[in-house]
Amino acid sequence: MRKKTYAAAALFAAAALTLSACGSGDDSNKPIADVSVEADSGKAATVLDQPFEKPDLVLTDAEGKKYDLRAETKGDPTLIYFGYTHCPDVCPLTMNNLAVAKKALPKAEQDKLRIVFVTTDPDRDTPTALREWLKGIDSDFIGLTGDYATIQAGARTLGISIEPTTKDKNGKLVSVHGTQVIAFSPKTDGGYVLYGEDATVDDYIKDFPKLIKGQNP
Repeated sequence: MRKKTYAAAALFAAAALTLSACGSGDDSNKPIADVSVEADSGKAATVLDQPFEKPDLVLTDAEGKKYDLRAETKGDPTLIYFGYTHCPDVCPLTMNNLAVAKKALPKAEQDKLRIVFVTTDPDRDTPTALREWLKGIDSDFIGLTGDYATIQAGARTLGISIEPTTKDKNGKLVSVHGTQVIAFSPKTDGGYVLYGEDATVDDYIKDFPKLIKGQNP
């Protein structure tokens, strides 16, 4: 199995180094640093012995309304991912995997699960852009945008590094960001499980019932 338990400090250092430049059209869509915390195991989940605190983020949702992440998701099983809508590869794949896995749940469990997409490219990802993009994936997903510095600071508390959107060598705008999905327990609101970009639909289908109950996958 690929499930392992790590001290949060060690995982923070590893996660902060794992960045992807989505849509750059070259090898930079691979991790900048090949730091694996799940090697030689068979399950996608990495369970933390010291969970991350949920980011204190107050942003704007896809309806243009103020959204306090902690208050709005308190007591709910919540998955958070940082990415951007113009990404042609990792971000839509990750979000679609989550969407397909969610639809495999009974309706009652689907209603409990909160999946939050926080943009790393807020200049382009307006509330309208987020709403239209998520409509093609799962309209119940929560899309958040806002001040870049606030978003970056919130991601950093989870060991996820993001960088300002820049142009690649071909003149294309790209956002460099960590690709982890963090799951938060409905019991403690702590981020206790981490998934890398290699997590599959089947991985999430297997784990969602336990995550919804706040159990270790």
